[in-house]
Amino acid sequence: METFRQHLDKFITINDEEFALILSFFQMLEIKKKQDLMVDGEVCKSMFFVLKGCLRKFFINEKGIEQTTEFAIENWWITDTFAYEHQIKSDFCIQAVERSTILTIDLQMQEELLKKHPVMERYFRMIYQRAYAASERRIRYLYEMSREELYLHFSTQYPWFIQRIPQYLIASFLGFTPEYLSEIRAKLRS
Repeated sequence: METFRQHLDKFITINDEEFALILSFFQMLEIKKKQDLMVDGEVCKSMFFVLKGCLRKFFINEKGIEQTTEFAIENWWITDTFAYEHQIKSDFCIQAVERSTILTIDLQMQEELLKKHPVMERYFRMIYQRAYAASERRIRYLYEMSREELYLHFSTQYPWFIQRIPQYLIASFLGFTPEYLSEIRAKLRS
């Protein structure tokens, strides 16, 4: 749990006693590689914080192809925010890319946490602001950059993803086919 404590300390100030109380609102889970945490059509009941490992959010498009929209590695949150906030069925799936250890919280527990520990309001506000800003940038990059530029930017900004995430998932995240990503990589090597 030291990982979560260090993460919280970047945003808020709490003592050991308060951390223990905050932690009691979460459940820790061990997740196997390719294990589903949420599937399309299921009510989104939880948010997930990655202590160790990697998760991804994706949907299945009209051609039956998985389209990855988001990854979450250590110290990142992931959920279908709209479905979670409204407690409705999600259009997304969340799955473990690798064996993972996560914290999970449901909306009722989160609301109780925020009432009892108002400092967590600030924490979640800051997390949402960062996530929203990252989403805005990604949308801009999708409009402005060529596919090759998009891959170069991604591999430069997030080199650990290139080493860690299977290429077919990186291709899915960038909106490419795996074959097209292979062509880009081959072109860049020559």
